[in-house]
Amino acid sequence: MPNIDLLVIINPLSGTLPLAQREGLRAFIAAEANRQAYHAEIVTTTRAGQATELATQAVQRGIRRVLVMGGDGTINETARALRQTATALGIVPMGSGNGLARHLGLPMNPQKAAERALAGKPVLIDSGELNDHPFFCTAGLGFEAYVAHEFAKQPTRGLQTYIKTAYRSFWSYKPAEYLVDGKETGPLFSLTAANAAQFGNNAWIAPNANIADGKLDLCQLKPFPAHMASVIGWQLFRKSLNRSAYWSGQRMQNATIQSNAPLLAHADGEPLTLAGDTCTVRVLPGSLLVLM
Repeated sequence: MPNIDLLVIINPLSGTLPLAQREGLRAFIAAEANRQAYHAEIVTTTRAGQATELATQAVQRGIRRVLVMGGDGTINETARALRQTATALGIVPMGSGNGLARHLGLPMNPQKAAERALAGKPVLIDSGELNDHPFFCTAGLGFEAYVAHEFAKQPTRGLQTYIKTAYRSFWSYKPAEYLVDGKETGPLFSLTAANAAQFGNNAWIAPNANIADGKLDLCQLKPFPAHMASVIGWQLFRKSLNRSAYWSGQRMQNATIQSNAPLLAHADGEPLTLAGDTCTVRVLPGSLLVLM
């Protein structure tokens, strides 16, 4: 029996694609892998955290390519096991935001993304950590963390659900104050550590972020009047939020963040509740191989 040289991990719960189309995509990936002379193993996850376990085993087995079909959460689960190894990550975006795939300029069409990953060359990118939680796109505190926690409570996924959740959250969220490396920030609407330039869906929180420069962009967004929400939103999606008087950012390798409120956080959109009132964020330069 030939050695497996490609692992494909599929999260069946990511996105809103009908079951028949998911099965068709699985068959396409299998056929394309065979056409490109890979000996592939395809596994469908059944529980949270399984993608990390499968990717860890792939590294131990000497498999050099792991393709993941899912959203940013599943990509995070997989990529955390591949950091600082010789195994490269291939991305077939199937989530609500697909922030990492969009930043990297990967196709949003799943079949084209699979073809790109199978034929692609490994390229090094940075990753980040919020305490001991890895992230590859963004992590942070404030409004987007609040939305992540609220979104996780919803019975359905998808972009429409996220938009509705974010709209409701806007009216109930209360800005918090932080200390960043001992300096007071004043009230902030959000505080984001950006490895990639966007949250997902082309919402550009750090328009000039470079995913391979060995630094994170720490972005602060001050509270703004409700009548400015449409302007802030327009700038966010037009890649010009850094021109707003409410936005400020700095490049850094690590930072310590403290708050007098509970530290609700997110890493790549997945909600986290951090222990204590202090957290650290840092970059791991050149720590992940991605197939491009």
